[in-house]
Order: sequence, then structure tokens, then C-alpha cells
Amino acid sequence: MSGSFITPSFRERIRGLATPFATGLGRLGLTPNALTVIGFLGTCAAAVAAATQAWVVAGMLVIVFGIFDMFDGALARATGKASKFGAFLDSTLDRTGESLVLAGVAIGSAIAGFLEGVLLAGLAATFASGVTYTRAKAEALGVHGEVGVAPRPERLILLAAGLVLAGMLGGVSTHSAGNAPLIVALGLITILSAITILQRIVHVKRQLGNEQ
Repeated sequence: MSGSFITPSFRERIRGLATPFATGLGRLGLTPNALTVIGFLGTCAAAVAAATQAWVVAGMLVIVFGIFDMFDGALARATGKASKFGAFLDSTLDRTGESLVLAGVAIGSAIAGFLEGVLLAGLAATFASGVTYTRAKAEALGVHGEVGVAPRPERLILLAAGLVLAGMLGGVSTHSAGNAPLIVALGLITILSAITILQRIVHVKRQLGNEQ
């Protein structure tokens, strides 16, 4: 049991739906690692959109390339090309891309004079990176670490929703209706990521037993 709002069975169904699309891209000559890089470039575009205050575009790119991120793994499994380097590259670029988008949100908020957005984007990036680190460290210790209420897919959904709603409500500024959804999204990412870190610490401690 992961504790996430998205159940493991639902994740598997989504991955199953992604397989035909991924194999279609593979027939075009794209490799799993190429799909990983394309997904990262799309996330970089989302970061640029956020930094330039194109909030709706940023949100749409986040969700589109969040979905696209499933294709590299699906193609690797379907073609038998799964590799340790591919998993490393995917994990590295996923985490870097998420941090870049949050940095873009902070820059866009700063330009708009929306200081709460700058602060919350920084906090969200800090705690989100802690979530990914705890999983990586747990796996390095030879134990399972993927539990908690806010793994990456949930964070991306929250961020995309906040960005799109902020844009639809006129963007962000010192006084704008668009401030509220972005504050809520970034605040939830921060709080839920902090909870997830604690959940993973407890989970790892239980697996390691009496080790200090």
C-alpha cells in the first residue's frame, strides 16, 4: 500500500493505456531514452512559460508532458530495452524538470510582484526534492521507499491545476483572483511533500528494524 491518492491498480491501468502509444512512437525510430529527453525538453518549455507568466500554457505543458513521461518506461518494457542507465536518466531528468518548473513559477511570480508565490514555489521545490531523495536513498540502502501521499504524479496534477486556474482567473499579481489557486496548489505540494517525507522515514525505519 503506497498511501497515495492514486492507487497502484489505477496506475497499472494507465500504464497499460500508454503502451500502444509508446510502441507507436517506437516504430517511428524513437528509443526510450529519446522519449525521456523529449519529455524533459517539454518540461523545460513549461518552466519558460511559467517564468514568462503564460500560466495556462505552463499548466497544460506540465500535464501533457507528465503523461508523456509514462511513454519511455512503457516503450522500454514493451521492447525489452529497459536498462539501469535508462532508469537513472529518467529519474534524473524527471526531478530536474520538476525543479525547473517550480523555479519558473518563482520567477514569474517575482516579476508579477506576487511574493507569496515566490516563497511557496521555493518551499514546494525544497520539500518535493526531499521526497525524491528519500526514495533514492532508501533504494540505495536496499529497502523499499516509494510510499506516501504525494509522489511525483500527484504533485504534477496539483501544480498543473493551480497554474491553469491561475491563468484563467487573470494571472497573478499583488491583487489578483489568480493568486488563490496557485497559493493552494503550491501550499498543498509543500505540506503533502513534507508529510510524504515523514511517511518514508517511518517506512524505512520499520524495514531496517533495530539498525541505528
